[in-house]
Amino acid sequence: MIRVTKPEGFGNIQLETVPTPAPDSNQVLARTDATLISRGSELFARYIKDDAVSPSIMGYSLAGVAEAVGRDVTAYAVGDRVMIVAPHASHAIGTPHPTDGRMTSLPEGVSQEEATFVPLVTSAVAWADSSGAREGDTVVILGQGLVGSLMLQVMRARGVGRIIAVDALDMRCDLARAFGADLVVNARDADPVAAVMEATGGEGADLVIDCVGGHAGVRSFEQAQDMVRARGTLQLIALYQQAPLALHSARIMNRRLVAGILTDEPRSRTVARALSLMEKGHVRVGPMITHRFPYADAKAAFDLLWNSPGDALGVLLLWRNTAVRAQ
Repeated sequence: MIRVTKPEGFGNIQLETVPTPAPDSNQVLARTDATLISRGSELFARYIKDDAVSPSIMGYSLAGVAEAVGRDVTAYAVGDRVMIVAPHASHAIGTPHPTDGRMTSLPEGVSQEEATFVPLVTSAVAWADSSGAREGDTVVILGQGLVGSLMLQVMRARGVGRIIAVDALDMRCDLARAFGADLVVNARDADPVAAVMEATGGEGADLVIDCVGGHAGVRSFEQAQDMVRARGTLQLIALYQQAPLALHSARIMNRRLVAGILTDEPRSRTVARALSLMEKGHVRVGPMITHRFPYADAKAAFDLLWNSPGDALGVLLLWRNTAVRAQ
């Protein structure tokens, strides 16, 4: 099989050919249709590193078709469309499990390309559950990358009162409007803290979700602390800031800080809820796909995400001639 690798060197994305793994009696071998590059983790925790990165963590959002099924597997058959949490490669091994959600069958209403977003949509649902967001809340979402855009849609489906989206890139701001944000603040043109305080009558938001991450995440976390109302909640989702985050006791006093996912629901149930949101159109990932590259151009795909964040959002690697869509 062919897989994406990152040997030593900044941005050193390459391909290598290795033996195709054989599934054991409890596994499924899938042939890949498409994989999604997650900009946050794959750039800031892989691409920019000078050290080599294990191919086993190069990617985690893969959709394909079952090609071989172990003799003890009963829930899958050859030809089934599947999502597997697996790296960028022409083939993937999935191990069916009742609760871990790392592999699932795909419903007719979710295409192969859309299915590459399932791990991120699942996390967005779990993050929303962990946030404590309630009907009527004013929610600020900092950052409208893949995660922020999905959080906006999940929060809208959850029925919160008002959503304020913040980003500094025009394309992402436009997408936030298309996904139903009540107010979009372009941080390149306006002070987001001042904009949020004005929109909330000086009180601040009930919930501020920081999805920025990377180098800009240090500043966004500072701003988030100034946007939360008394007895409100600040939720940190973003990672890879490359520096410690300052937490100011005077500014966080009488406010809640939630980091990541705090729910106990089995991941498989959350996956099912995510797929339902996608099937019903409450979460639309199609408009988030900006580029499709043949797998042979993986280096160019990663470089685009790093060099042109204002032009690229959802970037797919296609592992067949075309990505297969659900009929």
